[in-house]
Amino acid sequence: MLDEPNNWGRWGAEDERGALNLLTPEAVLAAARCVKEGRVLSLSLPIRGATSSPAPTTVPHLRGRPLPQHFMSVDGGDYAAGARAVGVGLRVADDALVVTPHGTTTHMDALCHMWTGDAIYNGHPANRVRSYGAGRCGIDKAGPVVGRGVLFDVPASKNVPHLNADDRITPDDLEACLEGTGIELRAGDIAVIRTGWPQVWHTEGPDAYWSGQPGLSADAGRWLAARDVSMVASDNAAIGGLNARQLADEDLTDDLHMILLWRHGIHLAEMLWLEGLAETGRGDFLFAAAPLLIEGGTASPINPIAVV
Repeated sequence: MLDEPNNWGRWGAEDERGALNLLTPEAVLAAARCVKEGRVLSLSLPIRGATSSPAPTTVPHLRGRPLPQHFMSVDGGDYAAGARAVGVGLRVADDALVVTPHGTTTHMDALCHMWTGDAIYNGHPANRVRSYGAGRCGIDKAGPVVGRGVLFDVPASKNVPHLNADDRITPDDLEACLEGTGIELRAGDIAVIRTGWPQVWHTEGPDAYWSGQPGLSADAGRWLAARDVSMVASDNAAIGGLNARQLADEDLTDDLHMILLWRHGIHLAEMLWLEGLAETGRGDFLFAAAPLLIEGGTASPINPIAVV
């Protein structure tokens, strides 16, 4: 499996950040020069709804995954009649939030999320990933991500509103997105891949959304890794494509999580909302996202930001 090019050992035997090491101060300063208008756009899906509400089912997600739950509760009380009183005339509402990020909301995968054999990224022992958290390569090791985002708007390049469920994005597709833009992918860039698939949830319904998903092909993943991107972010649920059972069809050699997370230490951000960004027509922009400091976490919800 590691006969292919990889980043193990590139930043030292103890490295747990992978390609995020490419986001040097110089790379961040260069990314800031992409800002032309100063407009700030959120690239996140909402976390919506309550345990007793159907609202969570109105947001795209993978079928069968535990949905985010947001509710307000203190001592089992309900706030239908107003928030509890604290002191004289003061009312307070407290939140409770339960989120399992993978497949249910906009999130960032940690390098400990997927592996094969006895080692996670960089040769760290897989037996350090336990029920109480990962001892190595947890999401808390990533830190804030700030760099130049480069949008690969594949549907726009093909003049369609969104890709089809069985479409797999090739290196030629990625190159076509950059053609004529004057943008060259640089080391440390965040590759942001638009498939348009979240629109299907809203226009055709959940069953159509769950019929499969378009995504990167294995060769496209290798193409991005060879260009030293620091992160790959997409509006689909798995970076690669999914079949109607919401599983990847590739074997381990061609699995996108194995290529990017495991071999190259490239963090992944999934389930972004990219429609507003696409409407700006901007090919590059300042990208920022910060995972929560969940010690040993395999992922974290994020609210990615684009500054155009």
